[in-house]
Amino acid sequence: MSLPRYAEYKDSGVVWFGEVPAHWSTAPLGTLSLSVQTGPFGSQLHSEDYVEGETPVINPSNIQNGKLVADLSCTVPAQIVERLSRHKLTVGDIVFGRRGEMGRCAMVTTSEEGWLCGTGSLNVRLGHKALPEFVSNFLGTSYVKELLKLDSVGSTMDNLNTAILSRVQVPTPPLDEQSAIADFLDREAAKIDALIAEQEKLLALLAEKRQATISHAVTRGLDPSVPMKDSGIPWLGDTPAHWRVVPLKYLVSLRSGGTPSKESLDYWDGDVPWASAKDLKCEFLGDTTDHLTQLAVDSGAASLLPAGVVLVVVRGMILARTFPVVETLVPMAINQDLKALLPNPGMHASYLAWLLRGTAAESLQRLDEAGHGTKALRMEAWTSLALPVPPKGEQHEIVEALLSKTKAIDDLVAECAVAIALLQERRSALISAAVTGKIDVRGLVQEIA
Repeated sequence: MSLPRYAEYKDSGVVWFGEVPAHWSTAPLGTLSLSVQTGPFGSQLHSEDYVEGETPVINPSNIQNGKLVADLSCTVPAQIVERLSRHKLTVGDIVFGRRGEMGRCAMVTTSEEGWLCGTGSLNVRLGHKALPEFVSNFLGTSYVKELLKLDSVGSTMDNLNTAILSRVQVPTPPLDEQSAIADFLDREAAKIDALIAEQEKLLALLAEKRQATISHAVTRGLDPSVPMKDSGIPWLGDTPAHWRVVPLKYLVSLRSGGTPSKESLDYWDGDVPWASAKDLKCEFLGDTTDHLTQLAVDSGAASLLPAGVVLVVVRGMILARTFPVVETLVPMAINQDLKALLPNPGMHASYLAWLLRGTAAESLQRLDEAGHGTKALRMEAWTSLALPVPPKGEQHEIVEALLSKTKAIDDLVAECAVAIALLQERRSALISAAVTGKIDVRGLVQEIA
């Protein structure tokens, strides 16, 4: 819809948001605030103070999409909250992450009152000249995020401090107008958020359908009329009668990887792809983030694997959520957190990859804790996993069918992702326009009311 503009504008004096309505003012955030305060210093809050299920502590990771999200494994007992009472959050406070992604902020609602501002966060408490509902919308705009990113300090990670935040210039319309703008944005953002939620629900359903499509093809085949037999494996159930059920260790040869010495600079930044868990974000891998030199391979510091092998993660935090399976398109080396599976005769490499994707849940049942929140495959238990194996010709047919079926699903996923991005862009643009006075929403609020 086309939204009206104000009748008269003036130069705000702030380059990055330009003109504002003639009756608006601007002021530094520090002058609008009773306090701009960093969370407790590290010496005031120790790792041993944390317990489960008590008062949540808000660190940057708990500020997500403009909301405060508790981590119930990162909470502190009442006595700690009392000792650090000056850092308790109250309704209307605006909490900023001061490390990492700049501009991550959220306003405290009644649901979060009494939670604790964490060491990695900043808390802004406004005075009577500005409404937190309006100011929090402004502080979440791309304008402010970019400004804070430019002004943030820290050699390896962006770092926000109270002085930087206090200098941010904030547009300040009259209080009744701030309230009208906040009400309008609440209503319109809720509509957009509902549309985004529908798209996200569709994404989840598509992900389920994709996994079910793969699982069915590699355990039941493509022909629904084929005779079936009991596999003898409870989780697997019936499989086509002419298929074999074989432990993984008899289907492949395993190869391990490693990391050449970082001190040997002659080993690094060459042309040889070197895969680690961060590269396993796709199903077919043709290049990697890091590269080795041919010297690293020739010296024995790394082993080169042929193209057409299957890579899996055997150790890492990623295993707490997913079981990535990737087919390589070029020769490459791998690090110690991966295993390469070289298919034995009678096993199609691409089918092996789809088979492991389709039975990922069973692989994830064979994990141990590896320390510091990481997981690791119990290799003997995993390689003993019994898997259904059709004749090689049928393996090829299943691969071709899955490439076609998953592409159709992936195309729908891409459409959903575009729709979500456009909705998020619309939401962001609407908020930015309203809080900087590029549109006049006062009449619209009265009409809705």
